[in-house]
Amino acid sequence: MPRVIHFDLMSEEPDKLAEFCAKAFGWNVVKWDGPMEYWLAGTGDRSKPGIDGGIGRGKPVDQVVLTLDAPDLDATIAEAVAAGAKVAQPRGPIPGVGWYGAVRAPDGNLFGLMQDDPAAK
Repeated sequence: MPRVIHFDLMSEEPDKLAEFCAKAFGWNVVKWDGPMEYWLAGTGDRSKPGIDGGIGRGKPVDQVVLTLDAPDLDATIAEAVAAGAKVAQPRGPIPGVGWYGAVRAPDGNLFGLMQDDPAAK
């Protein structure tokens, strides 16, 4: 069963949103040293329930995107489509992290799907 493992927030000024989240919520927010502009957000003690996320550059959206763990991304996308979803973003690499895709549920909600693979390019 895929579990929620990550959330994404978008901002036209992600550095300012990162600073806000650190000050307002005590999150540990650090700029990712990857190929895209992205801040990783640690939201608390990893021994307690909860998830971490990130902040990317883009227009804010009216929803937070929850990303689910997908040990087999292609199979998870296929299962979601069989259940009525539409592919919103096909499988693509996040270099050094893994493979990412997204589906839109029949009601319009967006779900990210992530398959770990440090060799992804």
